[in-house]
Amino acid sequence: MKTFKGRIVSAGNVTAPAVVSHNGLNTLASFQKALQFGDKKATCGDQNNPDLYGKEMAGKALCLPQTIGSTTGGLVLYCACAMKRQPACMLFSQPIDSLAAAGAVLADVWLDDVSMPVVDSLGEEFLNYVKDDMTITVLNDGTVNVE
Repeated sequence: MKTFKGRIVSAGNVTAPAVVSHNGLNTLASFQKALQFGDKKATCGDQNNPDLYGKEMAGKALCLPQTIGSTTGGLVLYCACAMKRQPACMLFSQPIDSLAAAGAVLADVWLDDVSMPVVDSLGEEFLNYVKDDMTITVLNDGTVNVE
């Protein structure tokens, strides 16, 4: 097991299997099927992200460097949470962008029965270490354990 410490964007405790991307996450392209076509598993629809394309994101520990894409990023994350199609957590090696952070924080504040802990600034070592299907445990204080 290896432990990493990051900055808390949205606190929470969760354990989930990892899904890893070494590319930025285009939130709209990735979650479009989940939001528009009822895909409850939130299968990644972004063909430009070979690490994630076709993989289920709902209920997974989504490990990535950063988000990319349009100003809809925060709204897409909020809607995924509201529709119960969100990742179990989102873990960023780099600082999160303000739009994605806004979606995660608003979901945490406005949605009573939804949790999606978000931790950023975990560093490149985190992203180089974690692999798909490793068990990730996130703690309220921004500690991330990878097994």
